[in-house]
Amino acid sequence: MASPNTLEFTDANFDAEVLKSAVPVLVDFWAEWCQPCRMLGPTIDQIAEETKGKLKVGKVDIDHHRNIAMQYGIQSIPTVFLFKQGAIVKKWNGLVSKAALTEAINAI
Repeated sequence: MASPNTLEFTDANFDAEVLKSAVPVLVDFWAEWCQPCRMLGPTIDQIAEETKGKLKVGKVDIDHHRNIAMQYGIQSIPTVFLFKQGAIVKKWNGLVSKAALTEAINAI
C-alpha cells in the first residue's frame, strides 16, 4: 500500500513541487510494469513516512510523464534523484537500499 505522504510528480507540477520546493525532494522515476521499481516502492513509501515535514518524496511514472523523464535523461528505471534547491545532489540507478537513501538524505 502506498503511503499518503508519497506524492505523484507530473509534467505539470514538477517545476513547482520539485524544483521550487523549500525542502529537499526525493524523486523516484518508475513504471508500473517495472518489477525492480515495484520492489523499491515500499522503501520509497517508508522514507516518505519517516521524513514527513522535512523531505518531500514522490514518484514520476515515466510512461505517463515522458517530458520529465526525457528532460533528465532517464534511460533505465528505477532511477532516484535527490534534489535540493532545484539541483540534483545525488542520483541512483537500479535498486537502492534504504540505508543508502537515508544516508544521503541525512547528509543534506
